[in-house]
Amino acid sequence: MADPSAPAPSSTRPGTNNSTTEILYDKSDYRTRTPSNANSVEMEALDGATINGDQVSDAEKGFGTDKKETINEEEERARDDPNVVTWDGPEDPENPMNWPMKKKWMNIAVLSVLTLVTPLGSSMFAPGIPKIMAEFHEDSKTTATFVLSIYILGFAFGPLIIAPMSEIYGRSILYNIGNVLFTVFSVGTALSTNMGMMMAFRFLMGLAGAVPITIGSGSISDLMPVEMRGRAMAAWALGPLLGPCIGPIAGGYLVRDADWRWVFWLIAILAGVISVFTFFTLKETYAPLILERRTKKLRKETGNENLISMYHDPTKTATQIFKEAIVRPINILFTKMIVLLMALYVAITYGILYLLFTTFSFVYTLNYGFDEGTNGLTFLPAGLGMMIGIVVFGAMSDIVVKKRTEAGLEHKPEVRLSPSFTIPAGLALPVGLFLYGWTAEKGVHWIVPMIGVVIFSCGLMGVMMCVQNYLLDAYPRYAASVTAALAVLRSLAGALLPLGGLDMYTELGLGWANSLLAFIALALVPIPLFFFFYGEKLRARGRMD
Repeated sequence: MADPSAPAPSSTRPGTNNSTTEILYDKSDYRTRTPSNANSVEMEALDGATINGDQVSDAEKGFGTDKKETINEEEERARDDPNVVTWDGPEDPENPMNWPMKKKWMNIAVLSVLTLVTPLGSSMFAPGIPKIMAEFHEDSKTTATFVLSIYILGFAFGPLIIAPMSEIYGRSILYNIGNVLFTVFSVGTALSTNMGMMMAFRFLMGLAGAVPITIGSGSISDLMPVEMRGRAMAAWALGPLLGPCIGPIAGGYLVRDADWRWVFWLIAILAGVISVFTFFTLKETYAPLILERRTKKLRKETGNENLISMYHDPTKTATQIFKEAIVRPINILFTKMIVLLMALYVAITYGILYLLFTTFSFVYTLNYGFDEGTNGLTFLPAGLGMMIGIVVFGAMSDIVVKKRTEAGLEHKPEVRLSPSFTIPAGLALPVGLFLYGWTAEKGVHWIVPMIGVVIFSCGLMGVMMCVQNYLLDAYPRYAASVTAALAVLRSLAGALLPLGGLDMYTELGLGWANSLLAFIALALVPIPLFFFFYGEKLRARGRMD
């Protein structure tokens, strides 16, 4: 039994039961404080509104300790609770925010590779779909589409399970388990003997592959202060964008020169090698888990069984945390109309992209005589357009924000929806669809429909950047839930919208089918404009909250 009068370990958190110690985070929307109950956490907005930890997930509290924070050290020393374990001051080397920059970038590099490999599985085998259908004696166009999109369905349901598990078990163990499962399911897909078996393993591949896409941004937030996250997020975000576009390039030649199964053998080999590398290099960045491990170690060293981590909430079990976290994205999606409408905009446009993907194989094979190898190259324009979109619309957004800052104007979330880039981005979608559809139907040189895909995907990237940045700025308290809500709806659209796509193209033809999609995209353009002009008033009135 520990002596109650013994001095506290050096890593325990100052502050008694009536502590009001505050930590002010630079460039943050929140002030994190120790409330009357040291075992709970409250988030206090700078406008004075308070939200209890019960309402905000761990992932949304921002556990990293920025070195620029200011701490009332005299108040800390005056109110000392020896049983609450925290960091050893702002320079604690175990705090991921204080890791050497080389170690941080090593973690981010590994995450970036993971987010490139798992999206490869979504479309890398697309050029081989005709051979798969022939081998399994299938002739349904819906089946041909679903075998491609069921992977994205795994991406839709994966975040609902992965995100809450990361709050309980941390991040590194999920990466490692996800890598192993992804490798195993890739092997299972390669060994499939019928279409049902292949679809089942494809879905499981999507579930396991969703791990780095779901919690990768959280890992970066654990490591990088706000002013340094831009470059890290850009490096990490390239994988999910480029993977589905560059995968079919290699896949096309594999299908032509070897066999469609070798696509999945290659993915399994890549995933297996990365799994081993990740196991030895990727470190845990989740602060609550790091402090919980420290707490257990101190209990053994001191014999004080009353020690608890500063993030420990004795009122909640792991099951309760999981249940609350798993429904939060769906709840926020259907209770905040701003989130719902903007998410629908992104979801529909993203679904159209995957609908276009399903047409590439037959359009360029039948209309232009491409073989399996060159057919894979037809996905390259989509990746090129996305890269252009990142550069163009990212730069435009930064210019607008910079000009407002130089003019001394307050930053508002609606700035992210400025007509100077939401209108060009929105109009690029129907323009690209019209160009792709009619030129492909009329047999115009293959470069012209590819230009249409470049224009469309560039606009898609602009729309997605505007919407996501706006929602994260408008709802910083619910950042993780908003991101998950967007991912779920977007992935559902990407998986389900293409199912009826081939029948639509059969009935209407490439020209009118893409024209229909273009008119839908055109009708969605006013949505961000509406919130640009009225979003602030609606948020202030609470109508959308």
